[in-house]
Amino acid sequence: MSRIGNKPVEVPAGVTITLDGTLLTVKGPKGELSRNLHPDMKVNVEENQVTVERPSEHKEHKALHGTTRSLINNMVEGVTKGYERALELIGVGYRATKSGQKLVLNVGYSHPVEITPEAGIEIEVPANTKVIVKGIDKERVGAVASNIRSVRLPEPYKGKGIRYEGEYVRRKEGKTGK
Repeated sequence: MSRIGNKPVEVPAGVTITLDGTLLTVKGPKGELSRNLHPDMKVNVEENQVTVERPSEHKEHKALHGTTRSLINNMVEGVTKGYERALELIGVGYRATKSGQKLVLNVGYSHPVEITPEAGIEIEVPANTKVIVKGIDKERVGAVASNIRSVRLPEPYKGKGIRYEGEYVRRKEGKTGK
């Protein structure tokens, strides 16, 4: 029995949800998101809540039940509040600046690394060692943040690199450590 899949998704005021076959569209104050859902899942859209039902007790249907409900909940939350992911630059001389829409990273390479955000994603640089990725689609915000992090992954000896805010990097001893 899926505990998450059985919970209804509460739809706040100002959000409209339309279901056209398997295409679910969520419109809210921050924007609009669409997603094709699995055809086996039965989605019921009522006035202020959305429920998901599975057709059988097969393992695949049980997995899709909770996943579908979570995807719908993330869409509703994205168009009302939005998502953000913060990154920290740790290292001597590591800094980030914004040039127009592009993010320019100086992280120890011989050249600055430029990253252009995709449509619907906003990048802010409140400090030269902090980057915030914002958007309404949780998956795309996480993917862009992961791409920025992959420019210089945090290394385990000195901890230098780009990491998520609050991320713990396990440290190793160097060659002289016994």
